[in-house]
Amino acid sequence: MDTLLPVAPKVRRHARGARVAASLLTLLLVAPFAFAGTGGKAVTPIIAQIDAGHFKAADAAISGALAQPGLSADTRSALTFQRERMRRILLDFTLSADDVKARVRKQIPDLTDAEFAKWNAAGLFEHQLIDGRTLYFKRSPGNLFRLSPEAVARRAVQTPITDGPMEALNDHQRAIYRAALAEHKSSVLPQRLRMTQTLTVNADAVPAGETVRAWIPYPQAVPGQQEDIRYVASVPSTHQIAPASAPQRTVYLEKPAVAGQKTVFSVTYELTLLAQYHAIDPARVTVEKITPALAPFVAERAPHIVFTDAMRAFSRKVVGEEKNPYRIAQKLFTAVDQIPWAGAREYSTISNISDYALHAGHADCGQQTLLLMTLLRLNGIPARWQSGMVYSDDGSRYSNIHDWGYLYLPPYGWVPMDVTTGRLHPAPSDDKALEWFYLGGLDNWRIAFNDDYGRRFQPSKRQFRSDDVDSQRGEAEWRGGNLYFDQLDYDFDWQVLPAAQGRGSN
Repeated sequence: MDTLLPVAPKVRRHARGARVAASLLTLLLVAPFAFAGTGGKAVTPIIAQIDAGHFKAADAAISGALAQPGLSADTRSALTFQRERMRRILLDFTLSADDVKARVRKQIPDLTDAEFAKWNAAGLFEHQLIDGRTLYFKRSPGNLFRLSPEAVARRAVQTPITDGPMEALNDHQRAIYRAALAEHKSSVLPQRLRMTQTLTVNADAVPAGETVRAWIPYPQAVPGQQEDIRYVASVPSTHQIAPASAPQRTVYLEKPAVAGQKTVFSVTYELTLLAQYHAIDPARVTVEKITPALAPFVAERAPHIVFTDAMRAFSRKVVGEEKNPYRIAQKLFTAVDQIPWAGAREYSTISNISDYALHAGHADCGQQTLLLMTLLRLNGIPARWQSGMVYSDDGSRYSNIHDWGYLYLPPYGWVPMDVTTGRLHPAPSDDKALEWFYLGGLDNWRIAFNDDYGRRFQPSKRQFRSDDVDSQRGEAEWRGGNLYFDQLDYDFDWQVLPAAQGRGSN
């Protein structure tokens, strides 16, 4: 296997945790740092300077570019975002080497400097050299124990690393598989759910009396996956639900800030969720003729889906001489699945997420999904994004945010893929096909808010997005600026309801 693959065994988890992840105009609004059109020549070298850790030089270049006469509003916005990106990077990279050692020693009290140096040289502590200072990612001490079995073995107290309930083959997945085969249907086991999602802005983050504008994610209407969506209530009650055609769907709300009080928004809705399983026969899968409708899903889409030389080399190493699209997908799924999960830095700080996932030695769900989408598209297999939240109906009250995707395999059409949950491990008594449950199947313990990434909200944000790729936690702003993730929090609360159909859709 290519040396770009990590050598540590995979330990996975759904969410990005605190990661706190088109047309020319769309690129500017949702990914300003990706701008490379007219005026983009002023931005592209600045992006490279920031990626290289030359923040002072980048800041000076931004000042110089902004001072140029005749600068378009779009280019000014793209340049201004680069300052914001540097600020966000410095919020993620806050630790010195001594800080990292001190945190690791809480679990490995006798950690030696030599051990730290060895693990650091192996890339197990994510860091950047910024203007001559080596700064470490704030989650790198905890991520160590997801990346290094050696470090896990050195812990003074061997507490288990827990993951979501979907990570190991369970009875819910078995039930989905059995129902799909017995009923000869790909969508089965409907479950009615009531969900309340809350977005809370910190007290005094906005001056008293100023209007806070908020966007809370709202479910996509997807036949065979989630249906009969019904709005129930919101706080405040006045709200605006984005149309069903919005690829990143939200409920828009406004509320005045009150001195000394948190500003709380919420939305409650009901929907019916269906599990999916497609019994794919590789012998029936054919190479798809790319129609105009499918063409966007095999194309590059800068900045996060780019067929770089490294991506092409990795693909050749993994795919070899295989020609069957499903077999190619299995090989690529396996390769990306081997990348260990680790807590991720904010997506808006990364200039090319799929390339980052290829080289970082770890990735979270959205990074793995974008990498797999890029590799599939590179091989002519249509692939697209989906994301939202996951929960468990097993009594654990587990919930998290999560990303996954779809690929197109004729004659089956669009089928789901969840490479972060990845390949399962059937027991001797299980059908071996369950190993590939998440390459063609999907549980119904999840809600999809987004059918694409990096698309504009409706109504649009006036300020920069906190996450210009994904939309799961919610976003907020006021006329004075964006409210970043260190200024707000989010929560999910749900209840499984008796099955009901035909209750209307929003």
